[in-house]
Amino acid sequence: MSKEEQIKVDFEKACSDIKNVSGLDNDTMLNLYGLYKQALEGDCNTDKPGFFDPRGQAKWSAWDENKGMDSITAMRRYTRKVKSILG
Repeated sequence: MSKEEQIKVDFEKACSDIKNVSGLDNDTMLNLYGLYKQALEGDCNTDKPGFFDPRGQAKWSAWDENKGMDSITAMRRYTRKVKSILG
């Protein structure tokens, strides 16, 4: 298995493992969301939600903060973050 394939397998496992975790703070959830979206979709490609959608704005900003990051790096950072949460 190539290094890139292993990163993808580890990412998929981290995505599965984090689903069973509750009680994460908002900043951690947003950070994970941004890395997840960057890993799967690349740079943020939607307009920023309006003033009356603060949740949408926060999610958009979390994703947009990772602009320019390649998907493999995003997967690696997501996996590392999940591992630090799970201990």
